[in-house]
Amino acid sequence: MQTSIALSRIAPSQTTAMTDRATALRAQGRDIISLSVGEPDFATPAHVVEAAKAALDAGDTKYTPVGGTARLKAAAALHFARDLGIDVPTRQVTVSAGGKQAIFHAILATVSDGEEVIVPSPWWVSYPEIIRFAGGRVVPLITSPRHNFRFTAADLEAQIGPKTQWLMLNSPGNPTGATYPADMLLAIGDVLRRHPRIMVMSDDIYSPLIYTGQPHATLANLCPDLGPRILTISGVSKSHAMTGFRIGVAAGPTWLIEAMEKLQSHSSGNPCSISQAAAVAAFEGPQEFLAEWRERFRKRRDMVVAAINQVPGLSTPVPDGAFYCMVDAAPLMARFKNDEALAMQLLDHGVAIVAASAFGGRDGFRISFAADEAKLEEAMRRIAAAVT
Repeated sequence: MQTSIALSRIAPSQTTAMTDRATALRAQGRDIISLSVGEPDFATPAHVVEAAKAALDAGDTKYTPVGGTARLKAAAALHFARDLGIDVPTRQVTVSAGGKQAIFHAILATVSDGEEVIVPSPWWVSYPEIIRFAGGRVVPLITSPRHNFRFTAADLEAQIGPKTQWLMLNSPGNPTGATYPADMLLAIGDVLRRHPRIMVMSDDIYSPLIYTGQPHATLANLCPDLGPRILTISGVSKSHAMTGFRIGVAAGPTWLIEAMEKLQSHSSGNPCSISQAAAVAAFEGPQEFLAEWRERFRKRRDMVVAAINQVPGLSTPVPDGAFYCMVDAAPLMARFKNDEALAMQLLDHGVAIVAASAFGGRDGFRISFAADEAKLEEAMRRIAAAVT
C-alpha cells in the first residue's frame, strides 16, 4: 500500500507538530509554556456563545447550503463592507470550515501542474504545501527584517514569469506581523495591471489586529478595478477567538466562488450549522471589545519585543499587526546546528516556539504573544536562560 503522488509533495504542519509535542510533554508532567500556536487566549464573546446555544436549542442541526446560509453570507458581506471597505453581493461570498479551507479550494480550483504562485517568505506554513499539493510551483519572494519583512513593487515584478498564476498577500502577516500600507499596495496594484493574468490571494484574517494607529488597507478596496482578480480571505477565528468553530469567509469573483463551492460540495459539504449561527452573531453583534483586545495584544507585543532585544544574539523588529514576532537568531547559529536545534533547546527549557525554517525562513523562530502576561514574562526569562 502507498499514498498518492499529490500527498508525497507536502509535509505536515510544523506549527501543529510543535504544539502537539508541547501538549505531550505537559501530559508527562513537564512545565511547558506554548508560544507556538496562533490562537487568541481570550474567551469567545458571550453573545457568540449564546447564539450557538440558541441554534442548538432551535434544532438548527441539519445540512445547510454548501457555501453557507443566506444569513451568514449576508453577515459576511456586511463584514467585508464595514471592516475592509469591500462592497460585494452575497453571490460573491462563500463560507468554509476555516479560512484555510477557502485558500485550499481556491488554489486547487485554479492551479495546474507547473503553474507558479509567488509567496512572500517567511510565509504561513500552509501556503506552500497547498500549492505543491495542487501541482504548482512555489516562487519565494524573500523579505528581511531590515525592511520589516515587506516586499516592494519592484521585488514583485522581478519574480513574475510566464507561468505566474497567483500572488499570495498576507497583511497583517503570519509569521512576521508585517502590514502593507496603502502606498505600497497601490504600487503593487500598478504592477498587477501590467500582468493581467495574475490573481491575488489577499489573506486579511488578522485585519482587526493592527497596532500602528492607521486603518487596515486591502487591495480590493484600494484597486477596485482589480476586483475581478482578487480573492479576499477573512473569518472569525482571530478576531473573535473562535478558532475551534472553524468558520472562514471569502469574497471574490463569481466564477471563482462557484468553483470553490463545487469543490467544497465534494470535500466537506457545508460548514457546521451551529458554527455558522455563531459567526452571524460575531459579524452582526457588538465589535467594541476588539479595541480592548487589540490594546492588550499591543502591550504584550511591546513587552516581548523589548525582552527579546535585550537577549544577546536575539533581535526582532516591532511587528505592526497580528500576534507574532519573528526572531532573528543568526548570531547564535555558530552554537547550534540550525534553528530546529535551537527550537529543541528552548523546548528543553520549557518554551515551545516554531523554528523559522518552518515558514521558509532561517536562523530564527516565531513567537506567538497570544498568551497571558504572566506566561509571556516567564517564557522570556526561560528563553534568555536557554541561550545565554
